[in-house]
Amino acid sequence: MKRGQDLVETGQHAPYASFPTRSRGRVHPTGESPTRSEFQRDRDRIIHSTAFRRLQHKTQVFLHHEGKHFRNRLTHTLEVSQMARSMARSLRLDEDLAEAVALSHDLGHTPFGHAGERVLNELMKEFGGFDHNVQALRVVTRIENRYAEHDGLNLTWETLEGILKHNGPLTDAEGRPVGRYVEEGLRAGLDDISASEDLRIDTYASLEAQVAAIADDIAYNAHDIDDALRAGLLGLGEFAEVPMVGSILAEVTARYPDIPVKRQTHEVQRRLITRAIEDVIKRSAAEIAASGVASSDDVRAAGRALVRFSEPMAEAEKGLKRFLFDRVYRHEDVMRPVRESEAVVAGLFGRYMDGASMPGRWGEAMMAAPDEAGRARIVADFIAGMTDPYALDEYERLFDARPDFR
Repeated sequence: MKRGQDLVETGQHAPYASFPTRSRGRVHPTGESPTRSEFQRDRDRIIHSTAFRRLQHKTQVFLHHEGKHFRNRLTHTLEVSQMARSMARSLRLDEDLAEAVALSHDLGHTPFGHAGERVLNELMKEFGGFDHNVQALRVVTRIENRYAEHDGLNLTWETLEGILKHNGPLTDAEGRPVGRYVEEGLRAGLDDISASEDLRIDTYASLEAQVAAIADDIAYNAHDIDDALRAGLLGLGEFAEVPMVGSILAEVTARYPDIPVKRQTHEVQRRLITRAIEDVIKRSAAEIAASGVASSDDVRAAGRALVRFSEPMAEAEKGLKRFLFDRVYRHEDVMRPVRESEAVVAGLFGRYMDGASMPGRWGEAMMAAPDEAGRARIVADFIAGMTDPYALDEYERLFDARPDFR
């Protein structure tokens, strides 16, 4: 089946969707598949990658060792993927591209969640910094080495674009950094990413990538509430005045006053996800229609994100994020292991830079590195690919000590 040629006529894709048969292609040409579209092939390559499997042992918010069924990077990624597919289907976008971007969006994350990223960025400042989106591109274009003919996963241009720009452009049309990059600057490595064409860092990405990005936000909000309650950091009643959640909690407790708190919590979470997704679909459909976009290139030229919350929902979502930041992410029971994990990452980086042995190809690459900057990037790549348990094992090997985070 020549996927994409008849999708508008059959109603499967809207004209502004991304079409796999119109892809800008891959760096290394491949033969056509008789059963899968190009974006389906991207999705499958990501799922079968080593980096994807490692996500199951990388921290989301609560450290891997703590158990209690807390989310890890893999379960978070799967939740984002499910939500992205649902929204893409409703907006008549390419579900497979949305899924591919969602599945790959966290491949560049370090062990120990954002704590590891903060430390690596600080340690790498004189060498161009560290950013998990750029690192995800390094993973899928260079670090993965499963294929006989090339390094990387050889993904399509559209998936690479979505990995890098799902949160929006990095620069304006004149090349000036925008958003958080105004103060932080662009990370090193962007000019070292191989793609079939320029990734156009001054434009928004496809609608499929935008869907994956907002699915990430929805998933974060919902599962961090669940995990915070499971960890005992908060009680369900403390959400009574919290934007987005308070009104839903009132509905649930009024209708189901006698069911266990665990079931009330799930009902709140379920309704929160449903309302957020339905809000995004309704508002985004209106934004897309009002913009007049008629192709994926029109989407990139629109100059703004077209997949978004309504204004009331966006304000409520910001309020929920502030609450979670203050009461969960900065809670001492979260911050104590965060500080320990930051010390682990910093210690590993220092020892490897001082010449501590690294296994296999990493040690060989260090021997061949031309200068200190090259060695630092190899060390950052190696640490970023670690799982939480492996990082602790390496720390114990090098320091004869093992933090217990308790």
